[in-house]
Amino acid sequence: MQIKTAEARSVIDRTLGNLVWGWKKLSMITDDKILILRPDLPKADIKPLYRQMQKCVDARGGEVSARTHAAVLGQAYLDLNDQGRHQFMRLIVDRFGTDEAALRESMTAYLEQGDRRDQRMLDRVRELLTPPWTTLFTQFNALPSGVKFLVDMRSDLIRFSREDGELEVLDRDLQRLLVSWFDIGFLDLRRITWDEPASLLEKLIAYEAVHEVQSWEDLKHRLNTDRCCYAFFHPRMPDEPLIFVQVALVNGISESIQDLLDDKAPVEDPHTVDTAVFYSITNAQHGLRGISLGDFLIKRVANDLERQYPNLKNYVTLSPAPGFRDFIECGLDLDELPPLSPSEKSEVETLLETRVVEQQEILETSKTVKPLLMRLCAHYLASGGNGTGPADPVANFHLSNGARIEQINWLGDQSIRGMNRSFGLMVNYRYRLSDIEKNHEAYALDGRITCSSRVKSLLRMNGQS
Repeated sequence: MQIKTAEARSVIDRTLGNLVWGWKKLSMITDDKILILRPDLPKADIKPLYRQMQKCVDARGGEVSARTHAAVLGQAYLDLNDQGRHQFMRLIVDRFGTDEAALRESMTAYLEQGDRRDQRMLDRVRELLTPPWTTLFTQFNALPSGVKFLVDMRSDLIRFSREDGELEVLDRDLQRLLVSWFDIGFLDLRRITWDEPASLLEKLIAYEAVHEVQSWEDLKHRLNTDRCCYAFFHPRMPDEPLIFVQVALVNGISESIQDLLDDKAPVEDPHTVDTAVFYSITNAQHGLRGISLGDFLIKRVANDLERQYPNLKNYVTLSPAPGFRDFIECGLDLDELPPLSPSEKSEVETLLETRVVEQQEILETSKTVKPLLMRLCAHYLASGGNGTGPADPVANFHLSNGARIEQINWLGDQSIRGMNRSFGLMVNYRYRLSDIEKNHEAYALDGRITCSSRVKSLLRMNGQS
């Protein structure tokens, strides 16, 4: 999640404030004591925190009591800073993991029974295989907005795990729980319009991670009659988009993101155009990383658009190539690019050394740099991973979903970000609804990448078949 303005940050703060207030009211109703901890969770505060966690794990006193204990614990977590939250996670891992000694004893006893094994002993083994921290997580799930709390908690956990490897086991367990709770069958697909509540529209602005929304007018343009925004929602997070995709309904395959986002362009009649362009897909909840939602989203949206607008013939993306510049820079250093002449190598080195403004002048005036970068980009997209698939994550995502590489667009993104990441190049991936499964299987099982004839011609220039 990328928050780009103070106004957007306030969207998240208001959501957090409502969550804390709701849990405080629950605590007051049941007269449960509030757990007061200092933000950085010093050693002296560990003991009362442990006691509260143990209350949750013991789950005594009925459902209302269990929810109250979890609300107190969750409220305490929200009041901690990063250091305190890291220590909170450490306490869970250190004190509420699998009891390995008891598990080993139960497994040994079960196996020693021979053929006449007691089913109750097997149930005990299964029980011990589930660490007590699972109880903590599932109790949060029962709270108002508890699912959102757990998703955000995992977002913290992902960050902490990068520096503290012992937290990875906790992250994996929480991810497994979220995978089961966010099964595609539980999600609702909704088309978001300009008539939605302002709070939801604010979240689109706050979460958009591909092409920043510049203003309310910009957002209104993106939700016009020839534009669509679809999102998945979870019943327990009805006001929080999980992942959303923005689509433009146009004639012909779009080659420039600046043209597509131009709010002064005339509005098309969606019933007469022939192409749906998926130009931005954003995972709105960082805590759901590793849970596959995007592939289902694109296919569901394409099917919905096909029903609404039978005139549509083409379903394509207009996608960035975010690692292309880094790929070239690294490839030059390691001498791993396709064969380059001395003059071509010099041109690439000059581009890498120049500022964005000067770089764009070179790209627009040079007669040789365009074919050079186009063929290098084709190599990057189709075989930049040394035989293990594309180096580009966006290419890997769309190819694994059953798309093909349709075309590479020269100066498709002339923003500073686009020039810095990929010299302005953008890519169209095409989804032929009748070929999606075939392309997916070819890529997933055999590593075969499907390309259009024009992309294949660029690859042949590199000496690739």
